[in-house]
Amino acid sequence: MKHMTTIRVTTLLVLLILAFFGPMAEAQTAPVTPVSASSGEVEMHELLLKDGSRLFGRIERENDQEVVFRTQSGATITASRNEIVSLKVVKGRLERGEFVRADVHRSRLFFAPTGRSLEKGQVSVGVFEFLAPFVQVGVTDNFSIGGGTPLVFGIEDFDRPFWITPKYRVLNTGKVQAAVGVLHVFDTSEGNSAGIAYGVGTFGSSDNALTVGGGVAYSGDSRGGIAMIGGERRVHRNMKLITENYIWQDGGGILSGGIRFMGERLSADLALAIPIGEALAFPVVNFVYVF
Repeated sequence: MKHMTTIRVTTLLVLLILAFFGPMAEAQTAPVTPVSASSGEVEMHELLLKDGSRLFGRIERENDQEVVFRTQSGATITASRNEIVSLKVVKGRLERGEFVRADVHRSRLFFAPTGRSLEKGQVSVGVFEFLAPFVQVGVTDNFSIGGGTPLVFGIEDFDRPFWITPKYRVLNTGKVQAAVGVLHVFDTSEGNSAGIAYGVGTFGSSDNALTVGGGVAYSGDSRGGIAMIGGERRVHRNMKLITENYIWQDGGGILSGGIRFMGERLSADLALAIPIGEALAFPVVNFVYVF
């Protein structure tokens, strides 16, 4: 009976996610200058001035004294170097002629990795549930590595468990990205280790996409399969709806859904997670800063 219930829940979940997120994967405003023909993103410059003005557009020309900048609306301004706070390349999309910044924390859903990768030199620092801080560093555009340790008091530092998270992107066509990786946990107090080896694919844009993955959880000689399906849909320039759901080999699992609030560098996730077959829910609260 439990097995049949799990099958029904899984089937319904897949259909709902495909119906909700699938059509949105193509709902993109046509960019003027795409990063790639299939990515749905544009790349332009962000000019920040000392008076607080923030402009998006292109550098027409520049020298040691000034920058001539053409905004997205077509206006041209000349800014002296001492008026400029920053001038950098940013990625996003155009919506009714307005530049909308991409989700800076797009390499993960709530906890699970997506098929996307951090760019070379990017660093992601965050905390899961206020108790599990982590860091992830983009070594190349396709490979990143990181780790973390729980904030559990009463444990000696040399006995504290920690984990590492190497990840490698094996495919990137813009709309389809796939990666493989490992979450490996070391228990120094017992000399044991455990983890999950996984593969994951993301289909769609940085705003609206479906992510599916599968892996093998291991601990000593024990092995067990795990499947994940999730999605994201941008509903506001600073907000996404996200769902992340797991099915274990034994029929158990977790369903979750919530909201991501997105800033220039900081993102905050608020969600509820419900174990399959249980009449309870627990909150999901994450904060991530990417620089």
